[in-house]
Amino acid sequence: MTDSQNLLLKSGRWKLWEYPLWLLALASPLLLSSHALIINEIAIVALFALSLDLILGYTGIVSLGHAAFFGMGAYSAALFAKRMMPDPLLGLAVGVAAAGVLGALCSATILRGTDLTRLMVTLGVGLILMELANKLDWLTGGADGLQGVVMGPLLGQFEFDLSGRTAAWYSITVLLLVFVLARRFVNSPFGATLKAIRDNRLRAMAIGIPVTRRLVVVYTVAAALAGAAGALLAQTTGFASLDVFEFHRSADVMLILVIGGVGWLYGGVAGAIVFKLMQDAISSITPQYWTFWIGLFLVVLVLVGRERLTRPWTWINRGSRGSQP
Repeated sequence: MTDSQNLLLKSGRWKLWEYPLWLLALASPLLLSSHALIINEIAIVALFALSLDLILGYTGIVSLGHAAFFGMGAYSAALFAKRMMPDPLLGLAVGVAAAGVLGALCSATILRGTDLTRLMVTLGVGLILMELANKLDWLTGGADGLQGVVMGPLLGQFEFDLSGRTAAWYSITVLLLVFVLARRFVNSPFGATLKAIRDNRLRAMAIGIPVTRRLVVVYTVAAALAGAAGALLAQTTGFASLDVFEFHRSADVMLILVIGGVGWLYGGVAGAIVFKLMQDAISSITPQYWTFWIGLFLVVLVLVGRERLTRPWTWINRGSRGSQP
């Protein structure tokens, strides 16, 4: 076994602190039952951020239209539940598949051009889908949204209650499973080629890496995971509206990665926790100006540096990144 293979295996191994962390996450809907709804939101947003990190942090593709796949997953799962079958797991699979197909079709938009053109093109895709959802009101409900989405019991036994505990457990479990798969994905030889493409695309092509094929695959996978997050949102709230396609969704998830850090799968999870808790706390104090305080926090974060603000926890970051700087 080569040194590079040993390095990949080492970086993919679970650390001791990760096991109690995820056990605590799974127990949180029971321990903090009165906050189950926001725990559910955090898990969904963390999954959405993780999907963006695959293309931004590990491949170097900047996107402002990631909400397109989030919205596709949400509407696909909601329509499947309302018109065909209310089974949550089948609906989740439909949302993932629909967003994955859309991602494969849209992957051509990120193969050429500069970062600026990719930003504009990906943003345009999201705006087009939002307008289509608005015009096809006979199918999507238009500006009123797709209402009355009723989900069946999870695994045929667990009903979605008003307290949100079942929804929170459902979302956290999906997040954990996706996290495990994404970890294997980025710590595989395929993931190593993605990092090579991120660092220098021309050099990666010169050494024989099929860059175009790799970009199509990772963009499709990231879109499918974003679709899973959207499907979870529609299933756990019983509603899908044009809001899932809006620009602020893509902007918020970008800010989450700025807070948590890119190129680190826990960055999306940590950023989602900080962002949602700050949003909930600040908006309860000043509903009109909560964005100002989050913006101020981001400015301080950039000026001071994440390492200095989180110095006691820096070892966690470095340990889970393995050999990454």
